[in-house]
Amino acid sequence: MGKLVRDKIPDIIRASGRIPRVTTLAGGPYRAALLDKLREEVDELIAAHRTDAVIEEAADILEVLVAIAGERGASVDTIADTAQRKRAEKGGFDMRLRLDGVDPTPASR
Repeated sequence: MGKLVRDKIPDIIRASGRIPRVTTLAGGPYRAALLDKLREEVDELIAAHRTDAVIEEAADILEVLVAIAGERGASVDTIADTAQRKRAEKGGFDMRLRLDGVDPTPASR
């Protein structure tokens, strides 16, 4: 099994009458587990179809991002500030544009 879980999951398992086996991760293994968890949550978001399920999975992704930022000594505010800066520089996705390719300039043909 071996996957990163939220802090209260072992308590929830105990409350169901089962016995969880857990390991506390640190350093590189923790960072790797966070990235694995991010992939898992992104896959679940992609598979979600109902709006409420999409929101739930997006919330799970946000929680993993908070942990990733925290592991690097940053906060979710740092992520939000960076996202705002990038939006100002490059825009968002409001126009729903898909880049289909880039043609060379006439002078370089």
